Amino acid sequence: MTSELRADRVRLVALSGPVAGEVLPVDESPVTMGRDPGNRICLADRSLSRSHCTLAHEGGGWVIRDAGSANGTFVNGIQVREQQLREGDQIKAGDSVFVFIAAPTPSDAPVLDLAPAAPMSTTSRLQVEDSQYLTRVDPSPAGVSSTAEDHLRSLLHVSTALASLSTEEDLFRKVLDSIFDVVPADAGAVVLVDKTGEFRTAWSREGSNSSPVPVSRTVIAEVTRDRVGILSRDVSAREAFRTAASLTDAHVRSLICVPIAVRGRVLGVVYVTSSGRAAVFDDSHLQFVTALGAITSIALENLRHLASVELEAQRLRADLRLTHNLIGQSPSMRQVYETVGRLARTDTTVMIAGETGTGKELVARALHLNSPRNRGPFVAFNCAAITDSLLESELFGHERGAFTGAVGLKKGKLEIADGGTVFLDEVGELALPLQGKLLRAIQEREFERVGGTRPIKVNIRVVAATNKDLQAEVSAGRFRADLLFRLNVVTIRIPPLRDRGSDIELLALHFLDLYAKKADRVVTSISSAAMQRLMTYAWPGNVRELQNAIERAVVLGSSPRILPEDLPESLLESPTLPGRELPRFHEAVLETKKRVIIEAFRQARRSYVETARLLGLDPNYLHRVIRNLEIKDQLEGGA
Repeated sequence: MTSELRADRVRLVALSGPVAGEVLPVDESPVTMGRDPGNRICLADRSLSRSHCTLAHEGGGWVIRDAGSANGTFVNGIQVREQQLREGDQIKAGDSVFVFIAAPTPSDAPVLDLAPAAPMSTTSRLQVEDSQYLTRVDPSPAGVSSTAEDHLRSLLHVSTALASLSTEEDLFRKVLDSIFDVVPADAGAVVLVDKTGEFRTAWSREGSNSSPVPVSRTVIAEVTRDRVGILSRDVSAREAFRTAASLTDAHVRSLICVPIAVRGRVLGVVYVTSSGRAAVFDDSHLQFVTALGAITSIALENLRHLASVELEAQRLRADLRLTHNLIGQSPSMRQVYETVGRLARTDTTVMIAGETGTGKELVARALHLNSPRNRGPFVAFNCAAITDSLLESELFGHERGAFTGAVGLKKGKLEIADGGTVFLDEVGELALPLQGKLLRAIQEREFERVGGTRPIKVNIRVVAATNKDLQAEVSAGRFRADLLFRLNVVTIRIPPLRDRGSDIELLALHFLDLYAKKADRVVTSISSAAMQRLMTYAWPGNVRELQNAIERAVVLGSSPRILPEDLPESLLESPTLPGRELPRFHEAVLETKKRVIIEAFRQARRSYVETARLLGLDPNYLHRVIRNLEIKDQLEGGA
């Protein structure tokens, strides 16, 4: 071969990617490669940049230059900006892998000298990166052996076929089929290795049939530890192999085991054996299986990556499909969305726990809207909003004449919710006698109206909510333990607003837009000082309190921005949450208010009425300010 690489003799042989198996002639310089149709080599590969790299004939040789690509250009596994190319160099761009060939005469395959060498010992070891099919070698003047041609043809065929495989099982079956076409093997297996080092046979074959194949842990341990391919022409010649029961019991004479490795991590091994006297593996078989293992590793990583992407896509699609009016992107709220998405498809009874104002009914509606029952009714029933005497009638309905004033038949909430969802809000407020009747209705999906004798069957899903500790209520004898167990099949806990600070701004802007439209006012933003106060407030009333505060600010404000003075006084006067700073001005105002009240209280000789008179305030308002400022203990303890 001459030292000069002529442009009309250069080829790129595609081992993987969109044009796997093709031989691309490089007949003039420069040659651009990328995703844009204007490139000499245009590849439909999303991992390629529009203009990815360029091959140029310079000074009697060829140079490859990266064109500022997003994912980089690699030569023999090393990322390069500019690199002189040599015969057999492996070029990786996106998902495509090419072998750079400067053949003395045009051909359809790279010219590689891969004739089997005479064995020097009964065992050979081969690093993956040293496989002659994957690295640069000088061509043999005598041409290519028929064995090497068969092996290369098989590798190109496998590389092309791998692009169409969609499962790991299909991949492993194809790999073993390809080996049995070329290598005189009796049995083979693809064994996967997890992060703990445990082995699992993913696919195996004996002869032409798929069947379990015993594998040697001793051999696999050495391959995975050293990350090398091993050829043993005679396993009986090596002590460690000779004593392995899996090899002796299977009458194995010759074996090859090579790693399936990606970025230094061994994902598994390809393991093939032969027991026939005439079928002894040689170095050419080791070269072939090693190269095939390297190609398999890329395909396996791609399949796993695609599987993870598809799993994430399914999760995102589920999120997008989730219909709800909840607002928030904090981790705790995303957990709520995920739980709602899982539970919505079932009829499981759900308990929603959370403080007042956190949005428990919105979560209940989200469960209903995303369930198969979404075409049925959603009936909300607040157990705390109705007197005990009317609760039973409201919940179960009544017959005409059941009691004084029952002038007609009335359906209860459970009956109205038939085919849909009933939401029992503040269920902890139910009277004990009614709890027993509700328990039976939930268990049997059957009840009787007040004054009725005929059982009424309903098909309903029950969702309950409470802001109480129902376990404590059970201990105090105010709530039935059996009803709690029946309602509390799965619990969704709604975080308080103070624990999801990253959602406050999102919620505030949502309510600003909502109430500005309702009030027909142009209010476009919240000042930084007002927003900081919103972010540092503890929000004992949670989202409902924030909603009311923004509505008040929109209605009473006079500028296009919400200012601190537009916010409720209780919000401005309250201490900040630990770790959240208040603007210096507002902090000074609070401190001044405290000092004025404490001094007036001292002058009034600890009389709240006289303190209010001295300050010109209503006594009730004074008590509220003292409570908001949290200074009552300070007044009564040291004033």
